[in-house]
Amino acid sequence: MIRFALSCEQEHSFEGWFRNNDDFDGQKARHLIECPVCGSAKVDKALMAPSVNTSRRQSVRQEQDSGSETVTLAQGDEQRKAMQELRNLTHKMRANSEYVGDKFADEARKIHDGERDQRNIYGEATVDEARALMDEGIDFMPIPVFQEDHN
Repeated sequence: MIRFALSCEQEHSFEGWFRNNDDFDGQKARHLIECPVCGSAKVDKALMAPSVNTSRRQSVRQEQDSGSETVTLAQGDEQRKAMQELRNLTHKMRANSEYVGDKFADEARKIHDGERDQRNIYGEATVDEARALMDEGIDFMPIPVFQEDHN
């Protein structure tokens, strides 16, 4: 996965993760990338500082590899509002979907192949399972997990 710094026409800055540059270009062409602040689909890559290996970055990478990834975001009023809207949307998506746990990839594949009735589902998938679903052309999207979801 590649992390791109992105910016919308209103000059709001945010980040996005993509399999590769072609994945970004394809999603942009289909207007699938939107600014989380204003909703604009006019998004371009912004300049991004290069990644420099330091002992701090190595310890963060080890934490990420061990599955205990931590992301910190300093929030202003606009970011807080956008995060609340994202929380509300995530809650609504979960409330209107069936939880399938770690069987997400298998169940999504069965729905896609017509072996199961069409319905909204959510659950967990490994990175390899998610890549396989993308390669097979099965539409899905990650939904955020918020700190309060663990309580």
